[in-house]
Amino acid sequence: MQASEVSRAVAATRSIASTLDLAVDDDAIVLHNSNKLTLRLLPCDVLARVAPVEQQVARFEVDVAQRLGESGCPVAALEPRVEPRVYERDGFVVTLWTYYEPAAPHEIPPADYADALAQLHAGMRKLDVPTPHFMDRVEQAQQLLANRERTPELPDADRELLGDTLRGLGRVIGERGAAEQLLHGEPHPGNLLTTKNGLLFIDFETCCRGPVEFDLAHAPEEVSEHYPGVDRDLLRECRILVLAIITTWRWDRDDQLPNGRRLGAEWLAQIRAALGRNGLDTHD
Repeated sequence: MQASEVSRAVAATRSIASTLDLAVDDDAIVLHNSNKLTLRLLPCDVLARVAPVEQQVARFEVDVAQRLGESGCPVAALEPRVEPRVYERDGFVVTLWTYYEPAAPHEIPPADYADALAQLHAGMRKLDVPTPHFMDRVEQAQQLLANRERTPELPDADRELLGDTLRGLGRVIGERGAAEQLLHGEPHPGNLLTTKNGLLFIDFETCCRGPVEFDLAHAPEEVSEHYPGVDRDLLRECRILVLAIITTWRWDRDDQLPNGRRLGAEWLAQIRAALGRNGLDTHD
């Protein structure tokens, strides 16, 4: 969010918290700022996730997190002192969650990471909720590549590489016919908290359906070595596919990730190397 939006978002969140009889100081601690703002409210010690109304899928996230928590999955809990729902004010939607103090060690052992993800997937297999398919994300990236006004700085050769990779690997992965289920969508280390309550996943707005290898492709490579029943070939393909998707996002003219263009260039080189290393030809 831009600075002007941040101040409005903080004010809206403070107002909601006060209405709910949660004690809130004049200032809030900004923990993360991207398309969604994450705040720590004190002294009530509540974590607030704030997004513009038009960009949010907060109701879905609250529902999924609540149902997973009730089934014992390793997920961050909603704030228990207030009703578990989405609050809206001044053009923003706000959800309120338990704040967890980070616990050492900061580095997550791969076996523990894999065990937490396997537990999450087991719980997700029991949920029947309408979600996008992971190939919808591939299609969205392809549409972004086709829109030169949205990606004006992307060189033609790189545009072709990304397009071929998305199209080719999307087809190859689809033809494998692997078992699919509800997935987190982006279970990377930034969405996994190390707490005194153990490892807890956050941010369920990216849920989709697909093979578990698509989720594993977001985790460090060592994690998959401890996850049962992984299709190694499918995982390699999913890793490159995910890399192509997030690389495409970095060339969006509206991308706000710090150093996004530099990362986009680095990831393009990684895609070329991975395709060559694995002997993959993504041309039709």
